[in-house]
Amino acid sequence: MPASVIDDVQAKVGAGAFSCYITEAVQRQLRYDALEEILARMEAKHGPVDDAEVDALMESLAQ
Repeated sequence: MPASVIDDVQAKVGAGAFSCYITEAVQRQLRYDALEEILARMEAKHGPVDDAEVDALMESLAQ
C-alpha cells in the first residue's frame, strides 16, 4: 500500500483504528465485487439493463 494512502487513512481515523478501517473497506469492496458478478450474470441471461428503468427505480428509492 502506498505510504501516502497509509498517511491519509491514519490522518482520518488515527493509528489505532487503521486496521478496522482497512478491514471495513476490503469487506465493502468484496460486497461490491459480488454485486458486479451478480449483475454480469443477470445481463448475460436477460440482456442489458435499461437505463430509464434504473433511473426510475433509483428515483423511487430516494423518496
